[in-house]
Amino acid sequence: MIDAGGGFRLERRPDPEPGPEDVVVRVRAAGLNAADLQQARGAYPAPPGWPADIPGLEVAGEVERVGSAVADVRAGDRVMALVGGGGHAERIAVPAALLLPVPDALSWEEAAGFPEAFSTAWDALVDQAGVHAGARVLVTGAAGGVGTAMTQVAAVSGAHTVASVRRPELHDHVRKSAPDGARLDVVVPGDEERHGPYDVIVELVGGEDCLRRVSLLRSRGRILIVGVQAGATVPLRMFDLMLVRGQLTGTTIRGRSHPEKVLLAGLVRTAVVPLLAEGRLRVPVDSAFPLDRHTEAYARLAGPGKRGKVVLTCD
Repeated sequence: MIDAGGGFRLERRPDPEPGPEDVVVRVRAAGLNAADLQQARGAYPAPPGWPADIPGLEVAGEVERVGSAVADVRAGDRVMALVGGGGHAERIAVPAALLLPVPDALSWEEAAGFPEAFSTAWDALVDQAGVHAGARVLVTGAAGGVGTAMTQVAAVSGAHTVASVRRPELHDHVRKSAPDGARLDVVVPGDEERHGPYDVIVELVGGEDCLRRVSLLRSRGRILIVGVQAGATVPLRMFDLMLVRGQLTGTTIRGRSHPEKVLLAGLVRTAVVPLLAEGRLRVPVDSAFPLDRHTEAYARLAGPGKRGKVVLTCD
């Protein structure tokens, strides 16, 4: 849980009870995300109805108990889910409508790294930006969990993707995480302009200079603001955006209404999970830590040089 000082500690609590439309999941692994650190700092509170002091947005595990109104889920089912919080625990109550099936070949650690990253990527690139075959896409900060998900989703959509990664030692990792046959270039930030212009730019880093990339857009291109860890207040040369008739879109999933999240879960269940089961999408796992080593896990999440998702395990 999050303590009064913004740190993390373990605390024993009663097992959750499922509501009529919920299931209780015995968590086997849970992904870590930047939102967990932001929540601990008091900058990103949990949505109503989710624990205010237990981080964790994505879980994978086995259904343990089923609510009275749940018809299509059974105890023992392997499931994963994007939740509003409370995932860094041994058990969690989850609305059954948010559950995704875990493909047989997927490990718990991989399953725990899938829901947030790939839901975010599919929603942003496919649903909002309409990425299609032949489009050119730039993904900044592309070595982390969401970044590698973005490059993969762009690739399976037929786009030519440019992954911007500041640390050259991570370039091979990003290349290897891409689907076979992907049209992918991995560059340092200083080489982004040489590979442009772009139909879509995915901003995962933020910082005061990030919107200078407006100048890299093609006519009617779009910048998607998905992550702002390096800074959320930035100047914008509005005339540059006007000249290319560009669009600037901010997006996040956590603050959406429950019906919106149910719709997104249904889309991911039918369109994205099959790609994962077929091996066309992959979940790179940087590291996994048992729950009692949560301090190390959060430190790894906050540190540089990650090669995919950081995961807590709850065996």
